[in-house]
Amino acid sequence: MKTFLLIILTLTIILIATTIALAQPGLPAAPSQAPIDGGLGLLAAAGGGYALKKLRDRKKMEDAPEE
Repeated sequence: MKTFLLIILTLTIILIATTIALAQPGLPAAPSQAPIDGGLGLLAAAGGGYALKKLRDRKKMEDAPEE
């Protein structure tokens, strides 16, 4: 019985220790996070405009009569 309790106690300590050792840190505080400002919005709008232009150019090439 003593051996069984010793094994259970050892396993419990090992499981708790590994959980604590492998735990990830929490989220950073609000001031240390990087803000997403207008620059990223402008970049997204430019990418959308470029994609729209490419789609229109592709449609024009498909609709053009072949000679």
